[in-house]
Amino acid sequence: MSSSEAAAIAAELRIAMGKLTRRVKHEDRIPLGQAAVLGALDRNGPMTTSDLAADQRVRPQSMARSVGLLMEQNLVTRRAHPTDGRKSLVELADAGRAALEAERSRRAGWLAQAIEAELTDEERALLAQSAALLERLAAHQ
Repeated sequence: MSSSEAAAIAAELRIAMGKLTRRVKHEDRIPLGQAAVLGALDRNGPMTTSDLAADQRVRPQSMARSVGLLMEQNLVTRRAHPTDGRKSLVELADAGRAALEAERSRRAGWLAQAIEAELTDEERALLAQSAALLERLAAHQ
């Protein structure tokens, strides 16, 4: 395969994945930025607001607003940092974990329905193989 063929496949794949990602996110009930914060806390455990801002590539002031909104909804809690009294840690509350799981279930449910409705058995098998290939591509340095 030539470089130009690989580039063409890459462009088509990027467009298709973008459309699929936007469509799946259409199922969201929690605003995207807030869902991203909940997801980061789920993956990484308790974090400072500054660490969350760096993780999400936003300004600390913007993250402080997001954390405030999540606290108002009782989706996250704040506690003292164990080694630095000037800092506090934001952590996922039980309600936040439940909301995140519901969000993930909605997304996966829509995608499972679409796969069942739109793809043949052969296409489903091909898609299953493609998932492993996409994982390999995502891991490429």
